[in-house]
Parts: sequence; structure tokens; C-alpha cells
Amino acid sequence: MTEPKKGWFQKLTAGLSRSSKQMSDQLTSAFSTKAPLDQAKLDELEEMLIEADLGPHSAARITERFAEERFGKNIDETEIKEALAAAIGDELARREGDFDPLSAGRKPYVVMFIGVNGSGKTTTLGKIAADLKARGAKVLIAAGDTFRAAAVEQLKVWSERAGVDFISRPTGSDAAGLAYEALEKAQAGNYDVLLIDTAGRLQNKQGLMDELHKIIRVIRKLDESAPHETLLVLDATVGRNALAQENIFGNQIGVTGIVMTKLDGTARGGVLVPVAQASDSPIKLIGVGEGIDDLQPFRARAFARSLVGLEEA
Repeated sequence: MTEPKKGWFQKLTAGLSRSSKQMSDQLTSAFSTKAPLDQAKLDELEEMLIEADLGPHSAARITERFAEERFGKNIDETEIKEALAAAIGDELARREGDFDPLSAGRKPYVVMFIGVNGSGKTTTLGKIAADLKARGAKVLIAAGDTFRAAAVEQLKVWSERAGVDFISRPTGSDAAGLAYEALEKAQAGNYDVLLIDTAGRLQNKQGLMDELHKIIRVIRKLDESAPHETLLVLDATVGRNALAQENIFGNQIGVTGIVMTKLDGTARGGVLVPVAQASDSPIKLIGVGEGIDDLQPFRARAFARSLVGLEEA
């Protein structure tokens, strides 16, 4: 995807409103009047950041920065919001990543989607397909979660809505075989992008990882550089459990980017911060709603300002 569309900041702010309201209420309580920043206020700020799921390490670093720059100085709610947005933005700035298959100079560009069931993986894939189609790309979707008929049907609906091509196999079929067939079709049909959905059942973690590795091995018989992108889709509403999911997939599969979905469904949108810090992969896309335009490129400064309830800079 290219730069966020016009009006995205307003959508982002609305989507993060539950998170920003909780943070704003706590900041108002702590800094309603201009007063010197003392140790008690710093401790309160650090606790508030941890409660917002920013994680203890990021909370400590941000609080330490406040102590160095502002300790003993008079500070009010607006000033601390500005300083907090700057600090969170700095924490995340190095974790931005771009996702744009059409600028990669490779056809077909193969994108594999991984993540647990319910993370928003299928919906994310559908939104990306619609965006690519709108930009003139020839897109093929492969329904690689062959164990869930509902996932296949959902992807089929997305493909029809987006006006892109779709390939699936009967429930229980070999996912790697489907992926191979899809890449053959994409190569023969001169497709720009192939989007491959995968299963996400963690009940048998090693079985799932083996299947993902098999998909990668098989498609590399046709293109040794594939997949060109492996996106891990994480659900913000699960809070710090997203960290555990990142650890499971990130340690075993070559993740190239993270998509954080459902940020509109939680008051703890700050969980994106520790996920970004813990991962070797950048945050590439974030989602704040069900609409096609509610999935956009991640921009650290805009996210940080929306998280604390500030206007666009």
C-alpha cells in the first residue's frame, strides 16, 4: 500500500478513541493543573503506560526520558501529551515498514499471510486484494486454510467483492499442494500478485509450523525467492497475548512484516509498542475497522499522536 489516504488520521483517531480516552482520563486526573513533575508523578505515569499495555520496558524508557527532560519543571496535561506522543513516536519510528508489492519489480509477487484463527488474517488479505485491484493489479487469491470451510467461503466473498481471481480446494486438501498450484497459475497467467492464506490453528502448534514450512518449500520449487513477503497478522484485542503469538511465529517462520488489526476494539492499543520492540520484523499495516479503507500503512508519529488523543501535527 502507498501512503495513507486522505482522512486516514481522522479514522485512526476515531479507531483509537477507546485507547486515547482511557489515557486522556488518567492524564487529566494526574496533570489537571500545571505543577512540577516529581517522582510521584513519574511513577504514576509509568504505571499508566503499563496499564495501557505499552509494556514495562517501553514504559520505563519513556518515563526515564521524561525524568531527564522535564523533572522539576512545571508541566500540564497538554504539554505531557505532546511529550508523550513524541516519546512513543521515537520508540516506534524505527519499526515502520512499507508494504507495496507493485513497486517490488517482481511478478508474480507472492505474499503469504500467517497468524492464529480469528486474528483478522482473512479479512486483511481481502482488503489488500481490493486495494491492489483498485490500483490496477492482476491479483490471485489462494485459500490455503483448507481446514476451515468458513475461511474459504469468506475469502471467496472477498475475491468477488474485489473483482480478483480465486483458487481453492476441497476441505482437508493439502495446503502446500494448493499453494503450488496457485503459483503455477499465477506464473502462467502473468499475475502481478499472489496472496496465500494459511491455517492458524495453534492447538497443534508444531503441526501448523510444519505445514507452513512445507508451503514455503513447495512454492520455492517454482520460485526460489518466494514467498517475497510473509505477513504476520495480530489481533490487538488480545493484548499482550499478541506478544506470545509474535514469538511463536517469529521464531519459526521468516516473518517480513506485522499487521496489527482491530485497534478500534480495545482500550489497550498501546500493545503495538511492545510488539514492535520485541519483533525483528517491522509494523507494516494497521487496521481500525471493518471497511476496506480501514487498513492503512503504519506511520509511527501519527499513531503516537492518535494514541494520546492529539490532533494531526
